Amino acid sequence: MASFIRQFTSPAVPPTASSTSNSFVDIPIPSFIISNSKSATWLYTTVAIVGALLVLEQSVYRSKKKHLPGDSWTIPIIGKFADSVKPTMEGYMRQWNSGALSAISVFNIFIVMASSNEYSRKILNSPTHAEPCLVHSAKQILMPDNWVFLTGKSHVEYRKILNTLFTRKALSIYIGIQDAIARQHFSQWLADAQKDPSPQAIMMTARNLNMITSLRVFCGNHIPEHGAIEISEKYWDITQALELVNFPLAIPGTKVYRAIQARKVAIKWLELAASKAKTAIADGCEPECMLEEWVKELEAPGYKGRKDFTDREMAMVVFSFLFASQDAMSSGLIYGFQHLADHPDILAKIREEQYRVRAGDAFVKESMRVKPPVTMVPYRTTKAFPISNDYTVPANSMVIPSFYNSLHDPSVFPDHDELIPDRWLDPNSSANTNPRNYLVFGSGPHKCVGIEYATMNIGLVLATASVLMDWEHHITPESDRVQIIATLFPKDGCLMKFTPRPRP
Repeated sequence: MASFIRQFTSPAVPPTASSTSNSFVDIPIPSFIISNSKSATWLYTTVAIVGALLVLEQSVYRSKKKHLPGDSWTIPIIGKFADSVKPTMEGYMRQWNSGALSAISVFNIFIVMASSNEYSRKILNSPTHAEPCLVHSAKQILMPDNWVFLTGKSHVEYRKILNTLFTRKALSIYIGIQDAIARQHFSQWLADAQKDPSPQAIMMTARNLNMITSLRVFCGNHIPEHGAIEISEKYWDITQALELVNFPLAIPGTKVYRAIQARKVAIKWLELAASKAKTAIADGCEPECMLEEWVKELEAPGYKGRKDFTDREMAMVVFSFLFASQDAMSSGLIYGFQHLADHPDILAKIREEQYRVRAGDAFVKESMRVKPPVTMVPYRTTKAFPISNDYTVPANSMVIPSFYNSLHDPSVFPDHDELIPDRWLDPNSSANTNPRNYLVFGSGPHKCVGIEYATMNIGLVLATASVLMDWEHHITPESDRVQIIATLFPKDGCLMKFTPRPRP
């Protein structure tokens, strides 16, 4: 003990009689005691700061939420992140049913969900208050200067030329490509089914069909076969990263990082295709794909819009079209197969129509109404948005219009959960007289530019399949459950058994 005390005292000073009684007062406090005291101070300070921040977080959330339905407090920091990682239709329905407008928070991003047709259309048609943001990682993956994120004049300039690529005249250029590729894939499906007759999930095979179709429609033969395969194989990484909620940082190993690497590969090939399309038209070729039609339209005497689109800008447009065709169109196609297999009476009508003459797309329209590929499109408020008489969405919040309720409104679509294509055949039906409710392709300045193409492609594939093949749906407990990735898919992957169909 003596040596211990000496170790921590000042240089020795002979004690005097007067100093003896105060000798212990002058002994310095051991350094580890001082250190512990400082650590405790920092600990208490840190706890106080964190506590204050958590209280502030709850206060800000409740201030923004006001009277809207939703949790009265948010889970610190992460909010509804756990629910968003694996979203379910049941979860979305609970949120939508809680009110026409409702509030949640994810990673301190304040989100207002709109479930009514009125509020959903108001968001879609208010470009001065809200702009599309898709998901948090979308700009990292699709690139912030992609046309889908533009507003105002710059967005209009893109739509002016892109609208010309989806006219009936332009679509007639693509239909031969679509039909040929569909028949090639059906032949392969039947060959595979002959080798293994057990039901097989068609989710990825249908996506592959759509990928090859889209690449050839958009780019023709300007992308070599190995390039098309590389894009197709890597594009699934992009789909997974464009789920509603993902880890936001693009660090190696994350979905967002893998998607960015996949995008770099795709853009490289798409820029090459844009360059070759310009060369082909300059050499006097007639358009055989969408990129060539784009270049041709820019040269048309009546065209008054912007003409200086770079290879990169054209590549980014095609990249965004691939995203739409790989997810929304694949979802529509897969559910089309499932709905027809589950409703043989409707399939019989379609076959009869094909043997006679194709007329209308009532089934395609109804199938996508029952299971809309896209149930919502997130927007970001650019300033305070007075969405209703008693509520204003704060600036820099997410506001998400939902489409599902509008498409299942029982006052517009009686027996709204039933597949009834005939509802579209009567021009005076409530379905046809309430077009505001048909939000499958959105509304407003960012309404899907490829409506005719998507509808035509799904209709063409299903119609061709109906006369070339029979298919049987292997129903499982998860057939009617929904898997939500970027769009909707059957949770079991849609198990089908295909067999050749003899000519009538």
